[in-house]
Amino acid sequence: IKEMYFEGDVADVAGRKAIMGALQLYLDFINLFMFLLQFMGDRR
Repeated sequence: IKEMYFEGDVADVAGRKAIMGALQLYLDFINLFMFLLQFMGDRR
């Protein structure tokens, strides 16, 4: 799958895609953590 994703890109564009994908994954984990904090915090 990764080879198909990077197939038509030059190295610069592929690097930017990798950075943006890593940033998106990082933000997804932060949002999940924030959701869990809100969910657990409402149990008083």
